[in-house]
This record gives sequence, C-alpha cells and structure tokens, in this order.
Amino acid sequence: MKRFLIAAVLVVFAAVDVPARQAKPIVYVLSTGGTIAGSGSSSTDLSNYKSGSILGEQLVKAVPQIAAIADVRVEQIVNVRSSDLTIDNWLTLNKRIHAILKETPSVAGFVVTSGTNTLEETSYFLHLTVRSDRPVVLVGAMRPATAISADGPLNLLNAVKTAIAPESRGKGGLIVLNDEINAARDTMKTNTLRVETFKAPELGLLGYVDEDRVSYYRATTKRHTINSEFDVTGLSTLPKVSILYSYIEPDASLIQAAIKGGAKGLVFAGTGNGTLAISESNIVKEINAMPAASRPALVRSSRVANGRVTPTAEFDAMNIVASDTLTPQKARILLMLALTKTSDLKELRRIFSEY
Repeated sequence: MKRFLIAAVLVVFAAVDVPARQAKPIVYVLSTGGTIAGSGSSSTDLSNYKSGSILGEQLVKAVPQIAAIADVRVEQIVNVRSSDLTIDNWLTLNKRIHAILKETPSVAGFVVTSGTNTLEETSYFLHLTVRSDRPVVLVGAMRPATAISADGPLNLLNAVKTAIAPESRGKGGLIVLNDEINAARDTMKTNTLRVETFKAPELGLLGYVDEDRVSYYRATTKRHTINSEFDVTGLSTLPKVSILYSYIEPDASLIQAAIKGGAKGLVFAGTGNGTLAISESNIVKEINAMPAASRPALVRSSRVANGRVTPTAEFDAMNIVASDTLTPQKARILLMLALTKTSDLKELRRIFSEY
C-alpha cells in the first residue's frame, strides 16, 4: 500500500511538471544594427553614440527574461545605422526568413532589430513580401544600449512576446516600441528623439504589450504577407524608384535627372492632396509623350502626414496613380514591388487600391 501511494504521488508530480518541460516557442531574432545596438561614450550620451556597435546575440543575452518565454535563435544580418540599410539587405532578410520557414516549420515568429530612421520602410517591405502568417516584428530603440533608461531591452522583450502570441498571426508586419504594437503599413516615425515616436496618426495603433498579455484592438484590411502577390525570393535587385518633393517653385529639372539616372518609377511627395506645381505638371506631360517602353510609372503621394491622396480628373489624365494613405517612402516600396510584375497603368491602380 505504501509503495502504491508513493507511485501515485510521483505520477501526480510528473503530470504537474509536464507544462514546465514543454518546448518553448521558437523565435528568430535577425539583427541589423541601429540605436538599439548602439554604444556611447557615457550613460548620458544620447546623440553622439555609434549605432550598430553591439551584436544581436549580446542584445538578447542582456535581457535574460527572454530565455524564460522563448527559444531564441539569433542571426546577425548586418550591423549598421538604418539610414545605411540597402535593398540588398532587404532581399537578404526576406530570403533568410523564407529559408527559416522551410528549415524550421515550427517557428513561432521573427523579430528584426533595426535602427528607427528607416524602420517603417523595412517593416513595410517585409509586410508585403513575407509569404507567411507568422509575425515579423520590427523593433528598435530611441536610446542607445549604454544610456540611462535605455528603452531597447524592454522593447526587445515586448517584441518577442508579440512574436510568440497566437493573436499576432496573420496581422502582417508589426512594429513594437514603447509598449505599443503598430501596423507596418500605417505607421511612421513622428519624432526625432522621443521614445513614443512611432505612430499611425489617424488610423491608430493595433494594440498593447503589457506585463500580463498582448492585446489587439484592430487589424489592417489591406492585402499583405500570405495574401500578397509579390514574391522577391528569386530577385537580386528591385526596379529603381525615386521620390520627388514638392514645394513652392520646385526644381522640376530633378524629375528629368531622376529619369536620366535610370528611375523606372517616380513618386511625387506633393502638396495637399498630392498636388503638383505647374512646372512639375509640364514635365509630366513630356514624360507621357515618351515611348511607353522608356516611360517611368508615376505615383502621387503627399508631404502631409495624414489623409488619403485621392484620384482627380486632372492628374488621372496625366496617368499618375494616387497613393491612398501611403506616405511617399512607402508608396516607393509598393511601386518598386509592383514594377516587378507590371507597368500597366490599370494594374498599378489596382495594386495601390488593394495594398
């Protein structure tokens, strides 16, 4: 009887211990550098630090709480300021993510560490090109790792929490900083120095990462990731697209210079509702007189932070596509990807409407 009771107790303890021995979700941290990996000369050096001084492996080890919730595997893709990232780096990230999805089908999600200056662009590129419902979370910091009250460690922990949350699946590219989850498509850096810099000014954040859980309150309705038509895994480059900024008496010769420089597409950061000056419109008329094979695709965005750029009779007649709510830098990314598939005006308008 005594042996029976001991055996029964052991069985109970073994059953209780099963969850503790269950495999933790696998997350890949792909590190690219930036302020989150920055190092300054002192703890108060918040401006003159060197970005990309610390490796991704060190960033993860500096937050031991991460190991308690996930099996994290770190790879260093590049270690630079985000201002120095290249399209080649984007394509490398994309290919590596797809390779991991094949090598490790059980992977829960991905975290990409990045500088914040172009983080929104990297996030949107992956949002459109990763053909999976697994979360791809972009994370950065506004203060270097050596600073007083560095925001990177908690941001990184929250990014991993978001990547392993079942609710994150199918949400597309995500940006996690300052305890907030934002959508890759709608979000921009809005402040040069403050930690609450990433905002979707009108459409709002997706949710929060708190101590107890990851909470979502909305999701984008536009096409992305698993429903995207863009596949760049076999590409080594993307069509060149330039952005032209509008202002009073703009230098319209820059439009011609961009075309001579090999631009296959042009995005106008127009005033107001994507409006062009007369000098710019005159150059566009010359562009429309070019042979179709050498004519760049044209898109109207806006230098205004909020609102849609809507179709208008004037600019539709000039064969310019309206960008909807996409900022100039994101309209550029979508146009680059669109041009890998088509240069047909009707198709380009469809793409900008659906994405």
